[in-house]
Amino acid sequence: MTTLTTPSRLDARMLTSRLIGILFLAGFLLYGTGNALVTSVADGQDLLASVPAHATLLALGAFLMLTNTAADIGKAVLFFPVVDQYGRKTALTYLAAMILQVVLMATGALAVLMLVPLARESAEAGPEAGGWATPLANLALDANELGYQAGQLALSVGAFVLVVLLYRTRLVPRWLAGLGLAGYVLHAAGSAAELFGVHISLVLLIPGALFEIGLAVWLLVRGFDPEAYEGPRSRAAA
Repeated sequence: MTTLTTPSRLDARMLTSRLIGILFLAGFLLYGTGNALVTSVADGQDLLASVPAHATLLALGAFLMLTNTAADIGKAVLFFPVVDQYGRKTALTYLAAMILQVVLMATGALAVLMLVPLARESAEAGPEAGGWATPLANLALDANELGYQAGQLALSVGAFVLVVLLYRTRLVPRWLAGLGLAGYVLHAAGSAAELFGVHISLVLLIPGALFEIGLAVWLLVRGFDPEAYEGPRSRAAA
């Protein structure tokens, strides 16, 4: 009978752990950099006038925001078999939440890309375009913000369910999972408040961000707990 600590099982555990950790950090880097590039263009005095000169920068920012989709879906797919051993509903809930999140956030990023043709049409139409072009540009930016906040709310709900399971199963240390529980509750509250025009999300997302960075580092260095990673089904079969 094989033991639960064979090299192949150890390699699989650490590979899965490290891939998830890398994707967490990649998501921060990709979306954060993309959003910073978009903001640097969108915060100008005259948005539509500044877009043609910075169209490449704006497109690159939106592209990086879109590539976050692969990172987030990748996390959910890699988490699925680990979590599924303890709860199929939790695994499906997290996967569905991540899919909803990336759809909403990708829609916002695509709205940002619409600024490029909008600025071009505005320039061709001349001064009389200001009456319709500027409101549409502001609408595109609002759509991006709305998509982001709604996506983060979906993420918070799905991730909270996931972290409850992590806490219960001890796949990661309970102090780390506990930080995630508090972090995602606050993050959900901040995102919901933003949808109603109360701008407090930047403060309330800090605990959740610390959890995700801490989880990424833990998975890269230590990985999931070896015994918990095997799951109840594998232990019963052994």
